[in-house]
Amino acid sequence: MKKETKRWLVVAGALLVQICLGAIYSWSVFVKPLEDTFHFTRTQTQIIFSVALATFALVMIFAGKWQDRAGPKKVAITGGIVLGLGYILAGSLAVYVPPSLIFYFITGTVGLIGGAGIGFAYVCPIAACVKWFPDKRGLITGLAVAGFGGGAWIFAKLATSLIGSYGVIQTFLYLGLIFLIAVSAGSLTLSNPPKNWKPKRWKAAKKKTNKKASKENFTWQEMVKTSQFWSLWSMYMFGAAAGLLVIGNLKPFGVFSGMSAEVAGSAVGILALFNAAGRIMWGMISDRIGRTKSMLIMFLLQGGMMLSLMKMGASPLLLGIAAAWVGFNFGGNFALFPSATVDFFGTQNLGVNYGFVFTSYGVAGIVGPILGGSVFDLTGSYLYAFIPAGIVCLIAAGLSLITKHPFHK
Repeated sequence: MKKETKRWLVVAGALLVQICLGAIYSWSVFVKPLEDTFHFTRTQTQIIFSVALATFALVMIFAGKWQDRAGPKKVAITGGIVLGLGYILAGSLAVYVPPSLIFYFITGTVGLIGGAGIGFAYVCPIAACVKWFPDKRGLITGLAVAGFGGGAWIFAKLATSLIGSYGVIQTFLYLGLIFLIAVSAGSLTLSNPPKNWKPKRWKAAKKKTNKKASKENFTWQEMVKTSQFWSLWSMYMFGAAAGLLVIGNLKPFGVFSGMSAEVAGSAVGILALFNAAGRIMWGMISDRIGRTKSMLIMFLLQGGMMLSLMKMGASPLLLGIAAAWVGFNFGGNFALFPSATVDFFGTQNLGVNYGFVFTSYGVAGIVGPILGGSVFDLTGSYLYAFIPAGIVCLIAAGLSLITKHPFHK
């Protein structure tokens, strides 16, 4: 197979993997069924979501190191197996678990095991695609992770249908089987290009790329000593926390605002579609105007929406606009920050380096959803969760203005 053709096959496999991993973003459709079936509190449903996200981020450090040594295929297949088994265990064994322990069981299987599976598989498509497409780094990173956002829309629809027909526990079982098969199949296409391989017309394409793109390779030990790493880490955490707050609570927020469950569920699908679109569009934009300028615009837009979000539940149209707006800007994080990690710290250690940057997402996964659930349980409203989320997005915009390109001393 020609190398130019093969690299697009890698993208196709990456999309299939990411679509399945993105099912975690459809979590809000599980919130009410879990509350109704097992009398979980809103905080408890968000803890499960947060545990999955935090485990995802932590495991990605080890997966990144392994991926840098062994290549993407083995690591991604491992992720698919672990993710699938976590959901299968939740669906097949939960019926035997005492009601008093069901929260801890689902947290362990879906949260810990499922989150670990996502962590193993997630970095592999990104690392492979970036190496195959040095000429379109921002665009291809956005495209590679677009499946993660689009997967939320697909699985929100599928999970809602399955829950209605078979119940929430049986739905975990069916999803686990899908993840096991599909992620493993997509992983088989993942590979790294030959050493020193360059695409055709690379010289022409090279002139269009970011002039500040790093020609140095930092180890993770060198990277974490730079101020740029901590700026990226903080910005990522602030932006992701705001988005995850909405993702974890969007459907119940819509119902709280007076929408029907169907309308609120449709907003989840809208957010997922614009999440996918944002990953592609912000990747393309950043190839033209640079990563940090793109971050500035994205965080300003997101901060403004978070501060206005309580008013956006007034009608189905406004809720849909808010969902699209938040999803579009949230998705941009996953195109801009992997590309910025490559630009700043090089491709040689991308797996482990991005793993460390991505720990910010794990912190965001704890702060964002649990903040929303806890504030709602305490106050009966989401107002005092949305306002802090908007403020930190504006802080992230400020950080983007002072983040400059690093160089070895």
